[in-house]
Amino acid sequence: MILAEDSTLLREGLIRLLVEEGHEVLAAVGDAEKLIEAVSEQRPDVVVADVRMPPTHTDEGLRAALEIRERWPGIGVLVLSQYVERRFATELLTGESEGVGYLLKDRVVQVDEFLDALERVGQGRAAFDPDVVRQLLGRSAHTDLLSRLTSRERGVLAEMAQGHTNAAIAKRLHVSQSAVEKHINAIFDKLELTGTAGYSRRVLAVLRYLGT
Repeated sequence: MILAEDSTLLREGLIRLLVEEGHEVLAAVGDAEKLIEAVSEQRPDVVVADVRMPPTHTDEGLRAALEIRERWPGIGVLVLSQYVERRFATELLTGESEGVGYLLKDRVVQVDEFLDALERVGQGRAAFDPDVVRQLLGRSAHTDLLSRLTSRERGVLAEMAQGHTNAAIAKRLHVSQSAVEKHINAIFDKLELTGTAGYSRRVLAVLRYLGT
């Protein structure tokens, strides 16, 4: 794993947490240029990167993450952000979402959630912060189609968008897995999403649709 975070305090804290949880941190850097260099040399399984890094503290981390996804598509990328930045989330979502995550930094202190997102990204799955998903849902240009969904279906859709499996959704919503599958079929029918197959492509289709 490679970590890119310009805050020394947070970077050192994350290194300690990750090592204690059994992860090998191959490199920890403070800017996007060094991140690309480290990835080129080390070829890690996963990269954790802040969106805003030197020199301009705008979107260097995101640009580096997108470059990593293009050059080394097998490397999982978990992007951290201080705030919900819809544009940045959408840029990640408009590419292949396998092994991609977007998490708010506040979520890092909730260690179990952070580690769960990291594991999902490392496994080639999606992991998107619940607050990011809520904003994508709330600001969708397709509210006419979203209005077709029941409250339960919207809840299932939000869980899908975060990257949870059907079994995990069933557990989190306290329903059976067959009920979740039924809701998902209804969601795709009501949102007029067809032709998707497989977990990651299903999530990608939903988020692409909601993020436009």
